[in-house]
Amino acid sequence: MDIKYTAEAVSSGDARNGHVRSSDGVIDQAMTMPKELGGPGGGTNPEQLFAAGYAACFHQALKLAGGQSDVDVNSTSVEARVGLGPDAESFGLQVWITATVPGTDQETADRLVARAHELCPYSKATRGNIGVEVTAKV
Repeated sequence: MDIKYTAEAVSSGDARNGHVRSSDGVIDQAMTMPKELGGPGGGTNPEQLFAAGYAACFHQALKLAGGQSDVDVNSTSVEARVGLGPDAESFGLQVWITATVPGTDQETADRLVARAHELCPYSKATRGNIGVEVTAKV
C-alpha cells in the first residue's frame, strides 16, 4: 500500500483518565472513564473518539458510493454507536452504523450503504474482528 497520510496521537497519564494529543495538536483532550464503567464521566473516552472517526470515514465512503452510482448523497448523515462490554479475555466492541439517505427509496439506500460498508477503511479494519451492524434509513 502506498501510504498517503499517517495520523499520530499519544496517550499519557492514567490511560482512560489521562490525556490524548494528536501530533499536530488539533486533538488535545482529557480522557475520562464513563460513569457506566465506574468513572466520573464528563469527558471524552476512546469509544466516543472511535465512533466519531468511524462515522466520518463511513460518511465519506457513502459519498463515494453515491458518486459511483450517480445518486445525490449531499443530504446524507451517518451515526455511529460504539458499545464496550466484557468478553472472554477483557473487553470487546460492538458497532452500530445508521446511514440516513434522504431522497431515495429504501432499496437504493440499502444498496448504497452496503457499498459504503465495502469501501470504508474502518469497516475493512473491523470486518471479522468485531460486530458491526449497518442500517440504511431514508
